[in-house]
Amino acid sequence: MDAIDLSLVELLRGNARLSYAELARQVGLSAPAVHERVGKLEAGGVLRGYRADVAPEAIGLGVTALIGIVEDSGADTDDVLAAFRAMPEIESCYFMAGVESFLLKARVGTIAELEQLIVRLNRTPGVASTRTSIALSTKWENRPQPVTPPAT
Repeated sequence: MDAIDLSLVELLRGNARLSYAELARQVGLSAPAVHERVGKLEAGGVLRGYRADVAPEAIGLGVTALIGIVEDSGADTDDVLAAFRAMPEIESCYFMAGVESFLLKARVGTIAELEQLIVRLNRTPGVASTRTSIALSTKWENRPQPVTPPAT
């Protein structure tokens, strides 16, 4: 990636709805050249998607929980991950170093729904135990880091 690609990534992270014409104006290229570059960034997996950033509370998901998962020593990690993936309440799954194998971010509407999710998680083959923390509020999330060129 060169400096123009990095600028395009930064601009799209700020507003993914910018037109090719506006992107072109800001980076000093033609719209077709920007279209080609963005296509290459998409094909190369740098730009993985475009999505609406929706306030969870506005769609009935007012409870956010972080759930640590301790995996059974004999568990099949792929099966455990498949079970997590099938639970729509789980927004993010991180593989961890340390005692807990995974850290899940889940969003649900109520504490009762969180309880049901935790019960389902604890009944999942391969899950030895869970540890849950409930977020009281979100101060920020998904804050993009400044784009810097990769070290050479």
